[in-house]
Amino acid sequence: MFSICLVEDEKRLNDLIKTYLESEGYKVIQCFDGKSALNVSDKVNLWILDIMLGDDISGYDIIKKIRESDEKVPVIFTSARDQDLDKILGLELGSDDYITKPYSPKELVLRVNNIIKRVYSDSFNKVTYDSYKIDTEKRKVLDGDKEINLTTLEFELLLLFINNQGKSFSREEILNAVWNEDYFGNDRVVDDLVRRLRAKMKKLNINTIYGYGYRLS
Repeated sequence: MFSICLVEDEKRLNDLIKTYLESEGYKVIQCFDGKSALNVSDKVNLWILDIMLGDDISGYDIIKKIRESDEKVPVIFTSARDQDLDKILGLELGSDDYITKPYSPKELVLRVNNIIKRVYSDSFNKVTYDSYKIDTEKRKVLDGDKEINLTTLEFELLLLFINNQGKSFSREEILNAVWNEDYFGNDRVVDDLVRRLRAKMKKLNINTIYGYGYRLS
């Protein structure tokens, strides 16, 4: 899970952006002033920095401190001012993007997704579960050095479970997600597909929810 540090002194905006980012699967560290941002000790994969904060520490001060220990971690600046000088200074200090308030939370999330995919491309498409290594882009599954051959439907089911670990799915929801909504037939085909996936990947902890569906734990 990628971790994002959100430095924004407007609490309502901070909470709103946090909700949007968490819905995309990110872990969010909230900071409401510059001092708390400088004291963050957790691993951060991307920073969102408001330039003008409530205390004497600005977003510029924070990025200077970040760059002393990490030259590569991506940074997005936000600001209520749309000044070319701000953008130029931000880029000179090593920011990756700049967005002017008021902005759409969806636009910010889109920019975050694009930067994360670009900067962490090597790990973004790779998922691990137990000893399985799953490459979502190449659609390959390895158990150690041994490749496990999955059909298209088996891999789609695996992705559904892996991307939503701990979430319960009804048979109808699995049908819609894997076969798409234009499938017409008995939902018991889901049971057969789960059975086949279990047989090929015995370490997957797929729980049966009787009378409802399945969940990967």
